Parts: sequence; structure tokens; C-alpha cells
Amino acid sequence: MSAAEPRTIVLFRHAKADWPQVTDHERPLADRGRKDAAEAGRRLLDTGVAVDLALCSTATRTRETWKLAVHEFPHRPKTIYEERIYEASPGELIALLNETPDDVGNLLLVGHNPGVHALAEILAGSAEADAGGRMDRRGFPAAAFAVLSFEGPWKSLEPRVATLRDYWAPSD
Repeated sequence: MSAAEPRTIVLFRHAKADWPQVTDHERPLADRGRKDAAEAGRRLLDTGVAVDLALCSTATRTRETWKLAVHEFPHRPKTIYEERIYEASPGELIALLNETPDDVGNLLLVGHNPGVHALAEILAGSAEADAGGRMDRRGFPAAAFAVLSFEGPWKSLEPRVATLRDYWAPSD
């Protein structure tokens, strides 16, 4: 893949987590979260984005979300569990995405709010159809995802260079 070809980023917030007596990093999914994660996987498949690489936070709820979502895919993409996603700021997430090899065309990041929502807003210089309006109205609830595209090498990813192509949240 050439560095000038279009690239896709899917920003996926973990599904609804439970609140047992464990550290925040170890919080598992709630029953509703397990259902929503699988539904998000089906909806991700409907977008037509063939994910080449998934970057997933090491937190329990993100790993469980990804496991349930990717189960809906016909082929499991390469997955890297990345500690730096947990509690990352949008700037830290952009720096992480800038490290992506240019042979990756479509990347999915499974992370946390407020970083994932803020990153979607920061990257989107424009939006197609009603994706921006839906994201503005809904915010970025658990199990939501945004699909953005941009052109150029990953190291050129910066604020306002992407187009928000799609957005989905449970109950949409």
C-alpha cells in the first residue's frame, strides 16, 4: 500500500462495564456490555471496513469488548494489546497512531473515554451525511464507534485531516 492511499481509522469505545470490587483496569463487561459488544461487531462488519490491524487497550473491559466484537468478523485481524491506550489523551493516541506502519490501510482502536470521543472530534475536519450530527447528539456512549478516513502516511495524521464517514452507538 502506498503512503498516499486512503486510510481508515475506526475508533471504538469499550462496551458497558460492571463495577465490582476490582481496580479500574480490571473492570469486566456488564451483561448489557457483552450484548452491545457483539452488536457493535455486527455493525462494524456492515461498514465494509476490512480491518488490517487492531490496537486494543490492555484493560479487561476493552479486551472483552474486542473479543466479542471480532467474533462477528469473517477473519480476525492482527491485534496488538497496547498499554498506552489506557487513560491516554487524544494527543497520546495520535502519537500512537503515527507509529502505524504504512502497509496498514485500515486500523481499529479499542479504547476509553474521554480520549476516544475527543480524538474523533479532533481528527474530523469534516463529516459525511449525518454522521457528525449523530455523534454530536449521542456523544460517545459505551460500545459506540466512529469511522474516519484520511489520505497520506500514518505519520501525517493530525487534527482536522480526517473525514468522519460513519458513526454508530447502541440504540441508534
